[in-house]
Amino acid sequence: MTESHGGGLLAALEGRQPPAPAWFREALATEPETRFHEVAGARLETLTWGERGKPGLLLMHGNGAHARWWSFIAPFFADQFRVVAFSWSGMGRSDWRETGSYKLDGFIDEALGIAQLEGLFDAPLKPVFVGHSFGGFPTMACAARHGERLRAAVIVDSPMRTPDQRRQFEEARQARELKPLRVYPSFEDAVMRFRLMPVQACEHLYIVDHIARTSLRAVQASDDSPGGWTWCFDPFMWKGYRMGSPSEDLAGARCPIALIWGSRSGLVGPKVIEYARSLAPVGSPMIEIPQADHHVMIDQPLAFVAALRGLLQGWPQA
Repeated sequence: MTESHGGGLLAALEGRQPPAPAWFREALATEPETRFHEVAGARLETLTWGERGKPGLLLMHGNGAHARWWSFIAPFFADQFRVVAFSWSGMGRSDWRETGSYKLDGFIDEALGIAQLEGLFDAPLKPVFVGHSFGGFPTMACAARHGERLRAAVIVDSPMRTPDQRRQFEEARQARELKPLRVYPSFEDAVMRFRLMPVQACEHLYIVDHIARTSLRAVQASDDSPGGWTWCFDPFMWKGYRMGSPSEDLAGARCPIALIWGSRSGLVGPKVIEYARSLAPVGSPMIEIPQADHHVMIDQPLAFVAALRGLLQGWPQA
């Protein structure tokens, strides 16, 4: 998600909520337990569904997103799993860290720390970690460095770059000018500006609307600002950040790995898939979700649920 100075996906609705199907309303009605846990000096927003003692399922969101991106997905797994979604530091309702202090090692600590605090290591079966987009990179790092603690890891539409491509991407990202978030005068005005990043269309506006409304925070009026509403992420969190080496992490995974991507993804195309296939452990499931862009769980939510359910039913083998 990112801020937009033009019209967003919801602009035509002028702040009105679009109608939603019954399955979506029922999923949101399954309210999670909401807690904040301190990990490495930051309070992290955490949502949980399902009882302790069930096999653990940790859901990790992408850049600029937050835990509630999973709120209409997680309930479908709560009958068999203890499902946990949390907001990375610098995103959602979690604390921001000092600029320049966000590190891959820190995100690994956050994932493992939340899993520990929410009891995902207490069940007889080890937990499964699922990471979307940016969230897939700490997931791969956990699999490489702490894979013996996991049953499996699922990477959802995370772009795998060669070392040269990653170096070019890092240089371009570090050269990009970072700016404070724009403050919108009203909640409705901000909702109308919401868009997905990378920019894409989405036919499920009821999901986009839900995410937009849960992605905003109030800004109090001050001498420098009249106040209003802005997005729930730290615009300077990537200053000085280094991605690590996802290709080495994927190749060095110490637990089973599965990859899921959208057939229309702008970030995970045929070359990325072949590169990832060459790195992943032999026999790793590779699942394409038809008619899905990068935000697979928004573009095809029920297909994503069915794919992940089917995957977890028979994989990995004991």
